[in-house]
Amino acid sequence: MSIKQEVKTEVIKKYRRKESDTGSPEVQVAILTESINKLLAHLKDNKKDHNSRRGLLMMVGRRKRLMKYLHRKDIKRFTALANSLDLKK
Repeated sequence: MSIKQEVKTEVIKKYRRKESDTGSPEVQVAILTESINKLLAHLKDNKKDHNSRRGLLMMVGRRKRLMKYLHRKDIKRFTALANSLDLKK
């Protein structure tokens, strides 16, 4: 389950740090969060879709690693991102 290009573009515009930014940790975490939320909605309807559930767990792990990296590098950026995306920690 991937997100649509329009949604992805809007997320990038909202969380980028400069004009040509597409790969900063903030953008990557925001895109992963959008994908995770969409996949969660799919899994509520399709409880036996174990392949998608595995993909969800992999995305959550990737997001966790990126957040851990951001926490190490800049705590202010980490807290701002966690607050804006309503993430724990």
